[in-house]
Amino acid sequence: MKPWLERIYNGVVKENPSFVLMLGMCPTLAVTTSATNGIGMGLSTMAVLIVSNLIISLVRKIIPDDVRLPAYIVIVASLVTVVELLMEAYTPSIYSALGIYIPLIVVNCIILGRAEAYASKNPPFLSVMDGVGMGLGFTIALLVLGIFRELLGAGTVFGVTVTPSIYNPIGIFVNAPGAFLVLAFVVAAMNAYGIKTRANKVVEGCDGCCASCSKTCADEKKEGEA
Repeated sequence: MKPWLERIYNGVVKENPSFVLMLGMCPTLAVTTSATNGIGMGLSTMAVLIVSNLIISLVRKIIPDDVRLPAYIVIVASLVTVVELLMEAYTPSIYSALGIYIPLIVVNCIILGRAEAYASKNPPFLSVMDGVGMGLGFTIALLVLGIFRELLGAGTVFGVTVTPSIYNPIGIFVNAPGAFLVLAFVVAAMNAYGIKTRANKVVEGCDGCCASCSKTCADEKKEGEA
């Protein structure tokens, strides 16, 4: 697989920010009351991810190590401000629905994590592809949660009624507990079907399928000490 395709696959599947790495849980759980909100937050975060990865990769060699993280935050904060103003001007309904969670993108651990772990150590093109992959993975995760929560909690998808008239919406799914329930079921399904994750090679002999793994990191550590 080509390196740039591997970065996209990695972000969408192998290291999906929400379903595998469990990063960015605050917006993941808070804004996915509808599919529209989920995709709005996902796309805005992806835009910041892509551009911040590009800029950080371009200037990585001239940023002193002592001010590395503050510099990343300044770059991300500037981009988030631009995205926030654009959303307020062109998508006011989504801007109002997402509220405080738009400026909170600045401290989203996905963005700072990719800046530190990948963009600061790799060339611009691959850093952009990493941002695309992680952004797509985050957007897909929020969209899936938003669709399920809106469907079960309101009987609609993107505001369009798709359930029969006899269906009685389950209100808990558009409230806070519903976010945890849907996320738990999705992650449980991934584990049940043995979807490989970044657990790959964490333990010698591990194939990335946590559900069927019979060896733990603790066991590995004990064997090493022995």
